Amino acid sequence: MGAIFVAGHGGLVGSAIVRRLQSAGFGDRLLLRTRAELDLMDATAVRVFFERERPSQVYLAAAKVGGILANDTFPADFIRENLLIETSVIHAAHLAKVDKLLFLGSSCIYPRMAPQPIPESALLTGALEPTNSAYAIAKIAGIELVRAYKKQHGMNAISVMPTNLYGPGDNFDLNSSHVLPALMRKFLEAKEHGLAEVSVWGSGSPRREFLHVDDLAEACVFLMDRYDGGEPINVGVGEDVSIRELAETIARAVGFEGRMVFDATKPDGTPRKLLDVSRLTQLGWRAKIALVDGIAATLEWYRAHR
Repeated sequence: MGAIFVAGHGGLVGSAIVRRLQSAGFGDRLLLRTRAELDLMDATAVRVFFERERPSQVYLAAAKVGGILANDTFPADFIRENLLIETSVIHAAHLAKVDKLLFLGSSCIYPRMAPQPIPESALLTGALEPTNSAYAIAKIAGIELVRAYKKQHGMNAISVMPTNLYGPGDNFDLNSSHVLPALMRKFLEAKEHGLAEVSVWGSGSPRREFLHVDDLAEACVFLMDRYDGGEPINVGVGEDVSIRELAETIARAVGFEGRMVFDATKPDGTPRKLLDVSRLTQLGWRAKIALVDGIAATLEWYRAHR
């Protein structure tokens, strides 16, 4: 087998996949390019890269991502940039006849009021969460691209739908981050500055599932080897917590002993989002990193790297 191209290797997911492949002994086969070296939105540059390098496997982890505020403020950027990346890489991979491609989607592809836990069959059965619909539509397009190239060209490609992710390399910018790193930064800074309270977006009642990114990376390598199905497959832990419970867990990890104030003027997003991971479990894979352990490790990473 030839080179393994990890598209988006500098991001949260891509860097975790690189770590996993290196630990599995594939470090010498990794094909990595920074955004300055290869603009994945440039279809011509991507096609030339694939023709020259001829990777045998592709992990498509590159994407423009962000939390509720970023998605709601810049919907045009989220849909345009993600569509360009997906179409450029998937088409170039097809032309170069790669052995297999893994496309990373997102759990936000599912309807806002999907059944819980969410089975893969819920895709395209209802209205999306309005605050991130542009990003979700782009990711759904990626899934459909994979299906279409598989059907028309026989391309060996799969789509993986991870739940909410966190871990080393996450984005801690309060204007664009997801809920877990945002809360971690807020509580840590509140403790360091001796603040009496921390404001938490929304009511605290929505429930979310959180998967450590190293668990996702392990699942992706597992699925690259073991799954060839045409339907997307969910990756999660199979259990969720309320945002209030998440905030309390982070506050304990940080050592913050002040009050939490829930800001009901801020949006809650989807009421609940828990993935049905039974298909993945039946294949023989389960998440290993407990939320409390993952939060402690991520906090340690953030303290060292901020």
